[in-house]
Amino acid sequence: MGWWSYFWVAIGSALGGVARYWLTGFVAILLGPQFPWGTILINITGSLVIGFFGTVTAHRWPVSFELRAFVMVGLCGGFTTFSAFSLQTLELARFGRWLEASGNVLLSVVLCLVAVWIGHALADLMSGPGPASGAE
Repeated sequence: MGWWSYFWVAIGSALGGVARYWLTGFVAILLGPQFPWGTILINITGSLVIGFFGTVTAHRWPVSFELRAFVMVGLCGGFTTFSAFSLQTLELARFGRWLEASGNVLLSVVLCLVAVWIGHALADLMSGPGPASGAE
């Protein structure tokens, strides 16, 4: 792990953060800011990308350590929003919007787990049988 790895993580984080900022605003314009649909969409998309990319590049289509760090740590880390999710859920709960707070938690957790599974499954389908998969 050299300095270039940190450079690529920083670039990926910056790009992921900009993409998150844009997509959150775009979804708020489309659906309104009352419920954090943008955050849910971002976390689902990020889960899909990390599930797919992490699986497809683990053994079958290997890429450099730097590229994996760029995408999985930088891009996905800068793009996904667990801290924003946590704050938005707290705000909903603080204002007595318990049903929406619970819905945000349920939708985020379930849909992100489904998305990471779909990404993993797509990568497996595309790359064919390989070594037994486990936690990467």
